[in-house]
Amino acid sequence: MPRSHVHSAEAAPDGETLGALLRRYDSAGEAVSCEPLTQGLLNRGYRLATTRGRFFLKHHLDGDRTAIARQHRVTQRLDALGVPVAPPVPDAHGRTVAVIGGRCYALHPWIDGQHRAGGELTTPQCSRLGGLLGLVHTCLERVMRARTGDRRPPEEAADPEDTFDVIDELLTLIPGRRDRDSFDELAEHRLVERRTLLERHAHRRPETHAIPVAGWVHGDFHPLNLLYRDTEPAAIVDWDRLGVQPRAEEAVRAAAIFFVRPDGTLELTKVRSYARAYRCTAGAGASELAAAVHRVWWERLNDFWMLRWRYQRGDRRADPQFPAAAALVVWWTREYDAVRDAFCG
Repeated sequence: MPRSHVHSAEAAPDGETLGALLRRYDSAGEAVSCEPLTQGLLNRGYRLATTRGRFFLKHHLDGDRTAIARQHRVTQRLDALGVPVAPPVPDAHGRTVAVIGGRCYALHPWIDGQHRAGGELTTPQCSRLGGLLGLVHTCLERVMRARTGDRRPPEEAADPEDTFDVIDELLTLIPGRRDRDSFDELAEHRLVERRTLLERHAHRRPETHAIPVAGWVHGDFHPLNLLYRDTEPAAIVDWDRLGVQPRAEEAVRAAAIFFVRPDGTLELTKVRSYARAYRCTAGAGASELAAAVHRVWWERLNDFWMLRWRYQRGDRRADPQFPAAAALVVWWTREYDAVRDAFCG
């Protein structure tokens, strides 16, 4: 069960913790090895080998047992409907969340598989990917019953005046000529460029009432959360951001990650195949996708989370993603009609 390229510096749980965990299960065996895989923002993962098999051990950093248990119930129900997921292993009492030393753990079956970016997928495989996300959304509607508290008021689209302030602040944090590197040069160029784009397109800020249809979504559907076995999806993982959001926006965001090329352009032929299958499976109309395309484009135009990580938090893990992501905003703005047509045609 490979994960992202960001390796964890967190040591694996000690033998006492593993022993206490595994004793809760009838047939998990005894620990043989436990290796850190990655350090995610929402959890940490470990490859756990025991005398009875291999498992994926997940340490939930947020520790919200109620939310974690709900995620687990959802994946169990989705599994019963044939969605490729990896539900947690229940312990001897049927529980899926173990709290040991104040930390929340969950044991999942180990899934042999690989991550695959959109560039590795054939056009028919792109269609199956779109159909898979549509299946996720329709099955979530079947297994979930939205409560009033689940449906938050729609968020207003980013205010360009606030974005101008962010741009100005980030520009002051970029090192001077003597200390800067090539990334700093690119960041400064993109920030100045983005300010010009925003000044030109500020009148296109989406209206709040134009938000697409809301529904239950995975919340973080991208290549590092989808495992393939050979050419077919084996498991969708990391359901930490499960929630009610505009469903078509998840489809657009996912495509913008799966199908972006290193030069910041989208493979529109693959996007079209993916989007047609998504619309068919999810029952989403072209107008819903068009509204989602516009809102996600605007979101990208106003977003600088990668530069915030680097310059405000001193965290450079997202640096490798920045060149393509920043170029995509410029290209998407220029090719707006072609991108919209790929999702809606």
